[in-house]
Amino acid sequence: MLDEILPAGRTAQLTVTGAGSLPSVFPVTELATASIAAAGIAVSELLATSDHTVRAVTVNRRLASMWFASSLRPDGWEPPPPWDAVAGDYRASDGWIRLHTNAPAHRKAALRVLGVPADRDRVAAAVAAWQADQLETAVVGAGGCAATMHTRDEWEAGEPGRSVAAEPLIAWHDTGAAPARPWTPDPLRPLAGVRVLDLTRVLAGPVATRFLAQLGADVLRIDPPWWDEPGVIPEVNLGKRTARLELREPAATARFLDLLARADLLVHGYRPGALDSLGLGEKTRRDAAPGLIEVSLDAYGWTGPWAGRRGFDSLVQMSSGIAEAGMRLLGRDTPTPLPVQALDHATGYLMAHAAIRALSERLRTGRSSSATLSLARTARLLTGTVTGIGTATHDPGAPIREEDARDIAPQIEHTSWGPARRLRAPLAIDGVDLRAALPARELGSDPAVW
Repeated sequence: MLDEILPAGRTAQLTVTGAGSLPSVFPVTELATASIAAAGIAVSELLATSDHTVRAVTVNRRLASMWFASSLRPDGWEPPPPWDAVAGDYRASDGWIRLHTNAPAHRKAALRVLGVPADRDRVAAAVAAWQADQLETAVVGAGGCAATMHTRDEWEAGEPGRSVAAEPLIAWHDTGAAPARPWTPDPLRPLAGVRVLDLTRVLAGPVATRFLAQLGADVLRIDPPWWDEPGVIPEVNLGKRTARLELREPAATARFLDLLARADLLVHGYRPGALDSLGLGEKTRRDAAPGLIEVSLDAYGWTGPWAGRRGFDSLVQMSSGIAEAGMRLLGRDTPTPLPVQALDHATGYLMAHAAIRALSERLRTGRSSSATLSLARTARLLTGTVTGIGTATHDPGAPIREEDARDIAPQIEHTSWGPARRLRAPLAIDGVDLRAALPARELGSDPAVW
């Protein structure tokens, strides 16, 4: 799996420790290990550009699996539940469909199509009267998020699946010469001095920028005044500063472009063309920040009929056949997704890998670049490693052992919600201090300044 992620000729030595796997018909622990390893190897190679010393990289596969679930261990408080009360899988007249209703606008869209209030039983009764594909089309058309459960063969035979299959895991684009930037990676804190402007939401993008912050980057996350992700912000906001700007207002757009002009990296999860509607199209961004590195994410790929479709990990698992394979091969009677949101987390580490590789290329060649990734293409990385999925399952082997005190780092993290601790890091890079300077904090805790 790692060979598909990394370019040929990698030099960093990789050691994998730990034992056990997450239970799944797909190799989820291998995906976790490979994606975190890719990010670590990119750090080692970045440091080698300045001092020609290749650092060894170690990944603990057990801790990698656990970080793909959650890393935060609150002390005396509980974060809100990660799912809205309406979100979930429903049986339609001819199959299964998943409604994703965590965002208020998406919940309103689904309920408006169904013509019912936010009551799970009422929603289930209404969904049962629809054909799954017709309801999916109606909800998506109303601005909501939904996904019919398909088999893997159905996904791969359809135009959206074929388009994703034709895309590279990471699509690279040279964006021209970068102005001289007096910066040298610090062996202890490799991204110290790097400014990252973060326009990402749940969950892959925030995982990427969390990792960059742990390497010393100055990550500034920007959200609109009305946005919140209460169930996941304590988990993913580690190490970041967070500010609010309403980018539909001219003054806020001007402030954003000023921030962009002094940034090294822009990481965002906007669908193709979505930034244009805010007056922040590609030419505007390039004019404001020549040499800017961009790493961007969407759900269903950057080509084909679903390139502009809203989506999340759980929806892509339904569309791409993952949930159906789990249900069928494990003998369940409801859709059975992966045991963790592995598409999100893996894509996040792949985005971090791409960002660090782009910084290395800028140091070596003086050229800037952009990279695009998608949850659906990461799903193909996972499912493509298992052949004959119609008749056989991936054998995960022994399960990972239960968490105990040895897995928890000793430091207390004073979050905005209360004290907490984190799992020990799943990654080690020789000589690198992989930590976050700031605790997780509420959105909008900081001014929009560098």
